[in-house]
Amino acid sequence: MVTLDRLVNVLGGYGARLCCCPVAREVALRDVVMDDPADPRELRGDVYLAVGVDSVREAVERATAARASVVLVRGATPPGPEADSQVAVLLVDPEVSWGQLAGVVYGLVLEGRETESGRGPTDLFALADSLADALGSAVTIEDQLSRVLAYSSLQQGADRVRLETILGRRVPDQVRELFERRGVFAHLAVSDEPLFVEADPGHGLTGRMVVAVRAGRETLGSIWVECEEPLSDVRRTVLHDSSRTVGLHLLRSRASADLERQVESDLVIRLLEGTPDAAAVLSRLGLPPGRFRVVALQAHIADERHAALLLAFERATTGFGWSRPGRSTLFSNTVYTVLPGEDGETAREWIDGIRAALPAQVTVAAGIGAPASTADLPASRRESDECLALHDVRPKPGATFAYDESWDDILILRLRAAAAAGRAPARGPIADLARHDAANSTSYVATLRAWLETQGELTEAAERLGVHPNTIRYRLRKMADVTPLRLDLPAKRLAMIIELAVADPQD
Repeated sequence: MVTLDRLVNVLGGYGARLCCCPVAREVALRDVVMDDPADPRELRGDVYLAVGVDSVREAVERATAARASVVLVRGATPPGPEADSQVAVLLVDPEVSWGQLAGVVYGLVLEGRETESGRGPTDLFALADSLADALGSAVTIEDQLSRVLAYSSLQQGADRVRLETILGRRVPDQVRELFERRGVFAHLAVSDEPLFVEADPGHGLTGRMVVAVRAGRETLGSIWVECEEPLSDVRRTVLHDSSRTVGLHLLRSRASADLERQVESDLVIRLLEGTPDAAAVLSRLGLPPGRFRVVALQAHIADERHAALLLAFERATTGFGWSRPGRSTLFSNTVYTVLPGEDGETAREWIDGIRAALPAQVTVAAGIGAPASTADLPASRRESDECLALHDVRPKPGATFAYDESWDDILILRLRAAAAAGRAPARGPIADLARHDAANSTSYVATLRAWLETQGELTEAAERLGVHPNTIRYRLRKMADVTPLRLDLPAKRLAMIIELAVADPQD
């Protein structure tokens, strides 16, 4: 908890001096507000930054109206009669910019309060607890997709919807649909005023008071207060004012998270491209030495191939480092994640968790590289890319391909890529038989393939083709008249089955 005494001591190093202090130096400071003549809304906060206000008297009057404990105002003349007010006055050195001073004040007040909670400076749980205490009701802070960002520890009387929301980390789909039908989200998109949402016993929902959290015109999320009837005017004002504080926290959290994501992304790219100081990079990422798998993931909505990619990357990098198993980067149109461990099922479970956290209309495709040491991570990355490419030739909704299970399919894909580059033989037994089939409506290529894949078992090959085994014998004799097959040579048989698989993999 930051006190006025702490604020005065810190700002003293930035050229600010305390001129009068009619309040106790131990008074707690929780909020910061800045003077904005263009904003018609009433300001509330413990620390008032009188930006653009030249008169100390006027600054004190505005701070008093905002119920502030201390006001910062630029000037060299100490206050006169203002000393009779209940607001401490800090005079700011004109040489210090408001931008620098505001950064120090916001960081000190907001981070100081949350650090005391033991959860870290970008966490909202302390703020949710503070708001719940002020309102006497349980509070949830959510993002635009109704995912839980924070919730108060107060759980007394919590309804079923709140419990399911906290356990699932997002509002249940049927409840979101209910809010959609009632126009709740439409209201949050255009209005800053709190809205009361009536109870719905069928969904296990008691009443709710909700207000949008915005930064300028951008909606960042919402605050939900569990209540059986609309809040009183006083508590409604507290909720309304708190939305601005939460908006500031979300902006700070976003900036911090974006910076952390960029640093993490750059380090992961170094690992995937190969670097001589891989051990040091692993240490900086907080990953233990050992074996890893690389996951390549793409996400899209309908025909928009990469519309949901940023959402998937955000989900993959959400949370503190110690609470996430892997480290991720967004490169080109793919999210790459380095996951510790050799177990392919663990990687699949992680992918399923990403898939479940995204909106239902998002389609996720993923590939998993083989287990790799730190030095082999570039190879695992290439393998994950090839597994991802299998979704184009074998589209299976919800499927995830792993290299150690699908290496044979990937080998065929590699050979097909070589063939597409003009490196496939244009002449030989397979080409001769294909031309004969086209000219004479025979089925020699299909027959040869069935015989090769069944390792010469005439009965099984005949069942595949729906013919008599003698028909297979007859066709094999006739093929020998078209081209020299040399089926008695293992190398010839291997080469032909590879060429057949490349030309027609029969997915």
